[in-house]
Parts: sequence; C-alpha cells; structure tokens
Amino acid sequence: MTTPIAPDVISLRGITKAFPGVVANDHISLDIVSGQVHCLLGENGAGKSTLISILAGMQQPDSGTIAINGVPAAINSPKVAVDYGIGVVHQHSTLVPAFTVLENLMLGESGLMLEKKRAVERLDELAELLGAQIDPNVLASDLGLGQQQQVEIAKAIWKGSRLLILDEPTSMLTPQAIEHLAESVDRVKRQGLAVVFITHKLREAYSMGDCVTVLRGGRNVGHISVEELASYDEQQAQDAILSAMFGEDIATVGADAAELAGATAATREIQAIDLDRRAVRLSLAGVSSRGNSRDVEVSDVTLELHEGEILGIAGIDGHGQGALAEVVAGQRTAHAGRVNFDGEDVTRLGVRRRQQLGIRYVTDDRLHEGTIGSMSVALNLVVKRIGQRPFWRFGQIQRKAVDAEAAAQIAKYEIRTPSPATRAGTLSGGNIQKILLARELTNGAQLVVVNKPTYGLDLKTVHLVREILIDFAAKGGSVLLLSTDLDELVELSHRIEIVSSGRIVGSVANDGPGTAEKVGQYMTGAIEGVH
Repeated sequence: MTTPIAPDVISLRGITKAFPGVVANDHISLDIVSGQVHCLLGENGAGKSTLISILAGMQQPDSGTIAINGVPAAINSPKVAVDYGIGVVHQHSTLVPAFTVLENLMLGESGLMLEKKRAVERLDELAELLGAQIDPNVLASDLGLGQQQQVEIAKAIWKGSRLLILDEPTSMLTPQAIEHLAESVDRVKRQGLAVVFITHKLREAYSMGDCVTVLRGGRNVGHISVEELASYDEQQAQDAILSAMFGEDIATVGADAAELAGATAATREIQAIDLDRRAVRLSLAGVSSRGNSRDVEVSDVTLELHEGEILGIAGIDGHGQGALAEVVAGQRTAHAGRVNFDGEDVTRLGVRRRQQLGIRYVTDDRLHEGTIGSMSVALNLVVKRIGQRPFWRFGQIQRKAVDAEAAAQIAKYEIRTPSPATRAGTLSGGNIQKILLARELTNGAQLVVVNKPTYGLDLKTVHLVREILIDFAAKGGSVLLLSTDLDELVELSHRIEIVSSGRIVGSVANDGPGTAEKVGQYMTGAIEGVH
C-alpha cells in the first residue's frame, strides 16, 4: 500500500540539468512542504540557481519530475509557475527598468484607481515589514541594487500563494531589516506558504530555517530534517552543514570554515593602526556632488582616509554611496567643497589624471562598467593603459607585452581562465572581479575605492578578495570600502562612516563587539547625529 503524500508538498525527484561542459543539477531530490522554511545552502556554482530556474519555469530539466501534492506538474514557463503559485526573487533583478515600482508590482492587474490605491497600501505594508523606504512612483532603473532587491521581495510576497523562493535576500539589508524580513517570512509561513530560503550564511539557516539542504557540485550532499534541526544544538547543526558544504576541502579551510560560511559574526581581529601617526592620503571637505541621474547625491561630506587604512562606508543601498565613490574617482563632479589627495587639490582633475596619481576605482557593476565582456582577459587587464608603453607603440598594440603582463596578473591574482585570449564575459563573476582588482591595484596604485567588492561571489573568492584588500592596506595602500554587507565592513574596516540620504550621519570605531549593531542603528535613524 502506498503511503499518501502530505498535503501541499512540492516534490522534486531526480532533477538533472546539464549545460555544455557542466552538469548543473545532478539527480537532485527534495521535498518542499507548506508552512516550512526550507533553507538551501551551497556556494555559487553548486546548482542552486539552476534548480530555482527549473521551479520558476525558466529552464526545463533534462530528466526528473516535479509533483505538487502527488500530481505531476509540467512547469514549462514562468506563467505556469505563477499559475501554480510559485513566486521567485532572483539574485539579479527582473524588474522592468522603464516602469515605476508600482507598475512593476501591478503587472497584469487592473489599472483602476481603486486598485492602485490598494496597491500603494500593500506596498507600504511590505516596505515596513522589510525595513525599507520604497517610493511607488520611482522608476526601477533609478533604484540602487539593494532597493531593486527589496522591491523584488515585495513583488514575490505580493503574488506568491503556494511557494515563495528567496535567493540571497539578505545580502543588501541591515541587521534590523533582516530582523524585519525574518518576521515577514514567519508571517508568510504561518499563512501556509512554503518558503525556500537560499543563503550563504549558516546563521540565517539557524534562525530562519525549519530544515536545511546543502548542494555541492550540482548534487544534494546533505539534508537536515525538521526533526533533526530541532533536536540539534547550534554546534551540531553547524558541524553537519559545514561537513556537507566543504567535504574533503574542510581540512584545508580548517578553523576558518565556520567564519567563511557565515556561521558566526565576523571575528577577524583588526590590526590596530595609530591614525595620528599616519599621513592623511584622502580628505573631503564639505563636498557636494552633481550628477546626471536621479541618484542620491552626496551633500556636505567631510572625511579623512589615512595611509594603510581601510575606511568602511555603510548605508542602505542608494543613499549616496555610488555618488561618493564616483566623486573620489573623478567620474562625478564635485560642485562644492574640496577633494585633496596626498595634500594636493584634485577637485577639478579628471579620471585619467587621478589614475596617474594612484587613485583607482573598482565599480560594483563589474559586468558592464568594469569590464568589456567581448574583449579578451589580457586586454581587459591593460585597457586603462591604452596608448602607453610597453603595451602600445606608434599606435600599435604590442601583443607580446600585453600577454606577458596578463600572464603575471593571472598568476598573482589566481584568475581562472582557459587562456589570456578568452573573452572576459565568459568567466564567472568571481574571476571577473579578480580581473578588476588586478588591473586597479597595479601600476602605482595608492588609493582604491571599492564598491561592493564581494557581492554575488562564492565563499572562497570572497575570502580571496578580502585578503587582497587587507594585503594592499598592510603594504601602505588606502582603501575606501563601500559595502552593504555589514559583516564585511566589520571584518575589514578600521573605522566605519555611515551614509544616509547623501550625508555622513555617524562614525563608528571598529574596536569591539557590537559594531555592526551600532552601525545599523545609525543607518535606520535609531541613533541620530551628524559626524
């Protein structure tokens, strides 16, 4: 006799999906149960995104089956997925850039004014749950990455009726907003929805998950059931998950495994430096910016960055961090105030002249602004030195010199590429980021501005990128670190300045426990003050 399946269960059996050169999902089986938060853990490349794309109807499995409440389901398009009540928040935005927030949320719904009024009320409710400020009338193209993600979460909660899938939803949120998100996820769960919560951080699995599945190399390598997770203490759960995540590599990762996987708060001890004995490398005095977009501009910003210092800039995404980075790099005009570099007024200098002085910029848009995807890895590594010897001579590119430079940087920064001639756009996000760092931290770099340097990267690459920045500062370089990952700021920064609505609203010395919480309080206005 067949045991009847529990109601409201989405069952995946033997899901396999291959792409040229890689098996993304290799016979994955799992059950997603209503009223439960199912945490899906694994590094980038583990197969999580492909599995989610199959559930969302964006990809079709090569083999395997999906059943809902025991009935086979052919989810062969995104519309069918929505009809089944599956709402997905992808890691990359799916919003229509030319539409407003409200228009994106109301796609397919009636345009009656009454419906719009109800939609605005619903958006306000969801924004409060997420701890976010979301303007219903702003264009999606004018939102920062974090704001886009917040709208995506609202959109999925808005429409999901059976399964809500959240792909790395907390990567851009403050600790307080994460708490709000946990509350909203709990409310959704209590309403009977199933939730798949994809994360890199074990702490989130402990706090939000009812059960945990670990993917590695496209396979389901570990599962902790509801009953097991409830019976484990935190250390037992951590050990089981880390063993599944790292496998045989756990011996090489060693004691860093828990911190690397986000099981604990950032615990690396910051090497203290005496700022009074360090030269001021960068100073901004009363700087206000002017740009060509609707981004938040910086207003009356004053700060100092010393030799050998990592200065963190925290803030809810879209509050002026991008403008600050571009003002320092010379990509955006400072119409008031003064920018000094090594005692020299550089306020009116352009990007190229600042680069020659040693000011470098690693953008958060590594795929479009940071690299030219159709160009080779080798040329991307020297693209900012076009026309300069030894790479150009009499207007002609010197291939031998370019290839020699590329080979050296590929080895030094562990860039994994089939060859220097490979198109940069075909590499993983982590290797593209390493191209950016290799290019910007060589040839006389003194100060590097880095914007969200590890967003979307796998755990090992995150660790490598952070060590590169630490090493640069240890050798006397200065780092202006803009990040919405507070764990990252706490792990790397000597001091943290907080930006809100384009202004510096607080400064926190990274000198002990509670730093992230204090920064989050400034970000949300729980602590008021102007630095």
